Amino acid sequence: MNLEIFSFNTGLISLGLSIVLGIFQIILTRYFFRQKFGNSRKVAKSEHISSIIVTSVTIFSFLFITISIISRAVKTGHGPFSSMYEFTLAFTWGILIMALAFSWKYRNMTIKLGGNVISFVLLFFASTLSSKAAPLIPALQNIFLLSFHVASAVVAYGAFTISFISAIYYMIQKDDRYTWLPPSKSLEDISYHAVIIGFPFMTLVIILGAIWADIAWGSYWSWDPKETASLVTWLIYAGYLHARVVGKWKGKKTALIIIIGFIAVIFTFFGNYIFSGLHSYN
Repeated sequence: MNLEIFSFNTGLISLGLSIVLGIFQIILTRYFFRQKFGNSRKVAKSEHISSIIVTSVTIFSFLFITISIISRAVKTGHGPFSSMYEFTLAFTWGILIMALAFSWKYRNMTIKLGGNVISFVLLFFASTLSSKAAPLIPALQNIFLLSFHVASAVVAYGAFTISFISAIYYMIQKDDRYTWLPPSKSLEDISYHAVIIGFPFMTLVIILGAIWADIAWGSYWSWDPKETASLVTWLIYAGYLHARVVGKWKGKKTALIIIIGFIAVIFTFFGNYIFSGLHSYN
């Protein structure tokens, strides 16, 4: 088994393990230990140790996915951006790094757990796709634009995934009833800050895509299904930021916009499976 496939499989297995350990931590430390011992130092220590274990397994998975991506790049001569299999790998990588960053910043492992679940689903989906490397088609043979266009999408999608996870948690966390979730205000802040990161990169995706389209196909905009879906996604998150900053919207209304925005992200990601078009080679 070559290094790319070995690293992919190891990353997938360790991601699954991190999810099981994360759920086990919530059940054991947040419910069983706290009900039995209360908020004692012993419980806090057990939570800290279990959190370190879950984080370590997640980082382990992230490193192996990174190795798989690098191994493939060495073999193909370009980044993991030219097929659905490769972009799914890159999307997973983006979610994991955002989940690790936000869970560290806000000191709560449930963000990481949500990111791990979505990453596992994507990685499992990638395992069903053909991983056979193929030469770049002519439209993709602009390595500079290919790399920056898709890398921007990876960052944007990763950040939007975190905002979606936080919005779902916000809908669950009514009146701060669950101690295993961050407080509602923190969840709103996480969603907002994640969108603040993702939105400029989504803007860059569209701008670079338009420049690339003109070079490859002779037109800045062709209303290709994936182009249109990207624009709709951008408009949804622009609407969220306008409502949040100018309209001072908060609570369930903004959480709902973020959830709709992530549905648009998924639709954009899988759009080439639903419609034909210039991006059908993905």
